[in-house]
Amino acid sequence: MSEIIQIKNVSKSYWRNSLEIPVLHNITLGVEEGEFLALMGPSGSGKTTLLNLIAGIDRPSRGELSVAGTDIAKLGESALAKWRSSNVGFVFQFYNLLPVLTAYENVELPLLLTKLSKSEKKKHVEAALNIVGLGDRMKHYPKQLSGGQEQRVAIARAIVTDPVILVADEPTGDLDKNSAQEILTLMERLNKEFKKTIVMVTHDQHAAERASRLLHLDKGDLSANGKG
Repeated sequence: MSEIIQIKNVSKSYWRNSLEIPVLHNITLGVEEGEFLALMGPSGSGKTTLLNLIAGIDRPSRGELSVAGTDIAKLGESALAKWRSSNVGFVFQFYNLLPVLTAYENVELPLLLTKLSKSEKKKHVEAALNIVGLGDRMKHYPKQLSGGQEQRVAIARAIVTDPVILVADEPTGDLDKNSAQEILTLMERLNKEFKKTIVMVTHDQHAAERASRLLHLDKGDLSANGKG
């Protein structure tokens, strides 16, 4: 298998006035195509920062970062936004669904930036909602859905463009135990059946155990732990 994510000697700092605040230190990491990677660590360890770098939401201060053969650290803002929209699917802790839109319309949102015809968009949206088990909830609004169902809609929205990688930031953090297990089972299925490369940040050991590899971040340093 080839490495779809290649991170070499990446550091990230933020500036507060003239004070440099280091967050990640000299991270080197390779993620293989089709891998399900979990990142754990205490609050403030740099997990979400690393996830945002991989997703092209943020840029490294130093080092090289390549995803699917593109050196995203060197892309300009508009090129990076275009790259994100076609290569990355995002799953967040708090769903980020628009309450005035139906499940169908929320999932369709990323496709509005594409040149797909109306019928092609419809096919993609219905396929994504069927994959997450909500083909019968397309016309429901978020307030008519449970938390677990809202997260399923969010996952359908993340996969509707058939992205190269899925990044998930605490995807079960706002769910009860049963809903969390259902979401993790769905993510496992996306990984195994649909061969999606997934990078997931979590504080939940049970969630991390669903991944094929577990890495720990602590004070900006990466260490191997767990399976793989």
